[in-house]
Amino acid sequence: VNGATQPTQKFGTFLGVFLPSVLTILGVMMYLRFGWVLGNAGLPLALLIVLMASSITFVTGLSASAISTNMRVGVGGEYFMVSRSLGLELGGAIGIPLFLCRTLSLTLYAFGLAESVAPLWPVAWGPPPIQWLAAAIIVLITAIAGRSAAATLKLQVPIMVAVGASVLALAAGVALGGVEAPEMSPHYERSAGAGFWFVFAVFFPAVTGFTAGIGMSGDLENPKRSIPRGTILAVVTGTAVYLGVLVMLAVSAQVTGDELATLDASAPPVWTRITLLGVFLVYPGMWGAILSSAFGSALGGPRVLQALASDGLAPRFLARTSRTGQPTIATWTAGGIALAAVALGDLNQVGRWVTIFFLTLYVMINLSATLERLAREPSFRPTIRVPWFVSLVGCIGAVVMMFLVNPVACVCAVCIEVLIYAYLRSRAFKSGWGDVRAGMWTAIARYALLALRKGQRQAARNWRPHILLFTANPASRMGLVRMANWFNQNRGVVTVCEAIVGDLATTEVDLEARRSDMERALEADGLVAFSEVHIVERFEAGIVDVAQANGYAGMQSNTVMFGWPGGADGLTRTLRIVGAMSRIKRNTILAKLPFEAGPAEHRKIDVWWRGMQYNGDLMLLLAYLLNLNPEWRRARIAIRTIVDSEDEVAPMTEKLHAMVSEARIQAEAHVMVRPTGRAVPELLQEASADADVVFLGLQEPRPGEEAEAAERLNALVEGFDTAILVRSAGPFAGQLL
Repeated sequence: VNGATQPTQKFGTFLGVFLPSVLTILGVMMYLRFGWVLGNAGLPLALLIVLMASSITFVTGLSASAISTNMRVGVGGEYFMVSRSLGLELGGAIGIPLFLCRTLSLTLYAFGLAESVAPLWPVAWGPPPIQWLAAAIIVLITAIAGRSAAATLKLQVPIMVAVGASVLALAAGVALGGVEAPEMSPHYERSAGAGFWFVFAVFFPAVTGFTAGIGMSGDLENPKRSIPRGTILAVVTGTAVYLGVLVMLAVSAQVTGDELATLDASAPPVWTRITLLGVFLVYPGMWGAILSSAFGSALGGPRVLQALASDGLAPRFLARTSRTGQPTIATWTAGGIALAAVALGDLNQVGRWVTIFFLTLYVMINLSATLERLAREPSFRPTIRVPWFVSLVGCIGAVVMMFLVNPVACVCAVCIEVLIYAYLRSRAFKSGWGDVRAGMWTAIARYALLALRKGQRQAARNWRPHILLFTANPASRMGLVRMANWFNQNRGVVTVCEAIVGDLATTEVDLEARRSDMERALEADGLVAFSEVHIVERFEAGIVDVAQANGYAGMQSNTVMFGWPGGADGLTRTLRIVGAMSRIKRNTILAKLPFEAGPAEHRKIDVWWRGMQYNGDLMLLLAYLLNLNPEWRRARIAIRTIVDSEDEVAPMTEKLHAMVSEARIQAEAHVMVRPTGRAVPELLQEASADADVVFLGLQEPRPGEEAEAAERLNALVEGFDTAILVRSAGPFAGQLL
C-alpha cells in the first residue's frame, strides 16, 4: 500500500492529544520513582525538580503550539514541525534522534512494566528476569500497535479512570494513615550518590509525555486546534498531579525516607503501603498508565520514521502503510531497536539517555519558534502568540539541562546531530516548502541595510568593490566572471547581468529560465555571484538605467565592469557608457582577457601609474585584491610610470615608494625615462611584455570624441593578452588608499 495512505478514522483533542499525553506523563516514573526521588532529594528539592522539568516542557509546549497553529501538521509530529520550519536538513538532524527518543521510551516503559510485575513472580522460579520480561513486553506491544491505532487510543478512557482512582486512593490512604512533617533536606547517600542532577535526569522522562499527542499529529482531525489545547492542558494537569503526589508521599506517616529511597524489584511499589485498598487500586492504575505510555511510544516512533522516509531521509519502503493505515514496517523496525536497547541494563540507564534525546528535541522546537518569531515572515500568523524571548529561554534552559544532566552525553548528542546535518546537507536535499531560514536571512539583511542607511556617511576606508558585470553570454565568458570574483575577493558583491535589447511587450524571453541557466553555469564553475537578466529598449540607455537601479541602502553597485568589445564601433559605444558612468559616480572596469582566464602560474602584475584623473588608487587597490587570491598569491606587483627626463626619476621613485608604504601594499616601484621619438604604447608593451596582467588608467573621453579614443585604446592594448583599464569616478576617487 502506498506510503501516503492515512487511517480513515481521525481523533479529536481529548482522545487524540490530551489522554495519550497526560497518561504518558502520569506513567511509570510516577509510580516507581517518585518515592525514590523524594527519599533522596527531600521535599523542597523534589518539588524544585518537578517545577524545573515542567517549566521546560511547558515553554516547549507553548512553542510547539505556536508552530502547530501556523501550519497543517502532518505525519511525524515534532519532526514535521521542525523540518517545515528550520528546513529539511535540520529537521532530519532532529528527526532521527526524535525517532530514537520514542523508541527508547518504549524500552523505558517496558522496563517499568517488567519491574511492576516482578513482585508477582513466583519465588520458586528464582529472581525475576527483568530484561527478558521487558523484551517480551516490547514484542507484544509492537505486535498490537502495528495492527490498530484506534483500538489503542480508545482503551485510554478506562485507563484514565484507573489512574485517577489510584491517585484518589493515595490521598485517602494518607488521610487515614496519619501525617507527619516531611523531610526537608536531601539524603543522596541512600541510593543516589551521584547527587541532584542524577536524580533530575532519572526523573525528567516523567514530564516528556506531553509530546505523545503531538506525535499522533497525522491522525488528528484538526491538529491546529487539538495540539495546543491538548498539550498545554496535559502539561498543567500532569504538573499539578505530580506536586500533589510528592506532597502526599512526603507527609505520609506510613513510610520513612529510607523506605522511599529503597529500590527493590521484588517488592510492590511503595504506594501500596499507603493507598486505600493497596495493590487492588495501585496496580491497575500503574499497569494501565505504563501500557498507555508504551503504546504511545510504539505508535509515535514509527510515525516519525514514516515521515522521515516520506521526505527521503530514510529508505522509502519504511513509509509503506497497511490497509488500516498503520506504518507496519516502520513499527517493526522501531520495535527491533527498542528490543536491542534492553541491553542497556536497567530503567535508570535508559532514562538518562531518553532525557538527553528529548532535551535535544526541545532545543530545536524552541529554536524553531524563536526564529519564526524573529524572522517576522508575513506567513507566520499563529493563533497562539508566544514572545520570542520565552521560546529562547526554553531553548537555553534545555541546553543547560543537557549539560548538567550528563556533559558527555550532551556533547555526544550535539556531535551526532551535527554529523547528521552535515551528511544531509552534503546530499543536497530539496524540499517543496519554504522554511524560516530564508526569512531569518531576510530579517538580518534588512536590519543590516537599515543600519547602513541610518549610520554615518560611508567613508573611503569602508569602501568595498560591489561589481556589476555586464556580459552578453555569461556561460561563454566565465573568465570575465572569474576576474570579477578575483577583484571582489569576498569583500563585496558581484552581480552578473545580461542585458537583452528588445521590447518588453513583444520579446519572448523566459527571464527566470535565462537567469536559472546563468546560476547553473556559475555554480558549475564554482563562482559566487548574483544573476540578473533585463530587457532594455536601447542598449546604452538601458545599461545606465540598470547601473543606477542596482542595489540599495549602502549596497549599491559602485563599479561597473565590461568585457572588451569586438570592433571599433563596440568600443566606441562602450566609451560613451563610460562617460555616463562617470557622471553617475560609478567606477568602470574594461577588461581585455584571453578567451578563458582560468587559473595559471601567475608571476607578475603591472600597474601603470600616470597620476591623472585619480585612476591610480583604484588600480592599485584592485591589483592588491587580485594578489590576495590563491591563484595570484605568488605574483609580484610592480608600479610603473614614465617620466620625460632623468631629473624626474629620483623624485618620482621616492613618491611611489612613499605611496606604497602608506598604502601598506607590497609592490615594487619602476620609473623609466621616455626616449625621444618612442611612442608610449610601444614603451608600455615592451616593459610589460612578461606581465600576466596589466592595469592601465582609462581616461574619460570628451563627448563626441569616443571614436578617436577607441582607436587609441586599441593601439594601446594591442600587445597585451590581459589588460585591465580602470576609470575611477566614484565619490572616493583618489582617496581609496
